[in-house]
Amino acid sequence: MNKIVILTGAGISAESGLGTFRDEGGLWAQHAVEDVATPEGFARNPALVHDFYNARRAQATGARPNAAHQALARLEAEHRGEVTLITQNVDDLHERAGSRNVLHMHGELAGALCHSCGHRWPAPVVMHAQDPCPACRAPATRPDVVWFGEIPYHMDVIDPALTEADMFVSIGTSGQVYPAAAYAQHCGRLGAVTVELNLEPSSNSRDFAETHYGPATQVVPAWVDRVLNT
Repeated sequence: MNKIVILTGAGISAESGLGTFRDEGGLWAQHAVEDVATPEGFARNPALVHDFYNARRAQATGARPNAAHQALARLEAEHRGEVTLITQNVDDLHERAGSRNVLHMHGELAGALCHSCGHRWPAPVVMHAQDPCPACRAPATRPDVVWFGEIPYHMDVIDPALTEADMFVSIGTSGQVYPAAAYAQHCGRLGAVTVELNLEPSSNSRDFAETHYGPATQVVPAWVDRVLNT
């Protein structure tokens, strides 16, 4: 398999202590999605949205990469072909584990964005809606993350990678967020081998030819070992 495209979701970071969208008692459970993850919610109450992402940023800063992140970094380093890592996650655990070719389709907690002029800069640990943009000075600071209703980042790179993939692997995703939820079916139709590594079957598990279920820290390293030894 020369070209491997991997999609990761919140499940790969769960064992690092970062709660998933559906965890009971976590940050997401304390807020309605439309209040903290939509442009409309930000327009209504930017302070609430910043408080939410400040908490997520602090949580992510204290997290550490786990064995699944490290295994994917090893795959990238040792695979004789090309590995493209697409993540729906906004943490930087892949990079801290050693992965270099990472596409954050939903943005990053480490980034700030001016919703007035579009300028981007590194985010401080704590941001406020009234923080001035370094470029235009407008008090229009928002997290550089993709909210529901917005277009994911890096689609100009992701779409060709999916088309050329010999293998598509989905790790720790729910299969409910589009366009990523359609990637397995798309790649399968083009002839790629499709693999799901997850704690339990996703909503689109039927789209995968091969499935392995269990904790990410177990199933991902085991899968990487098989690929590298083939």
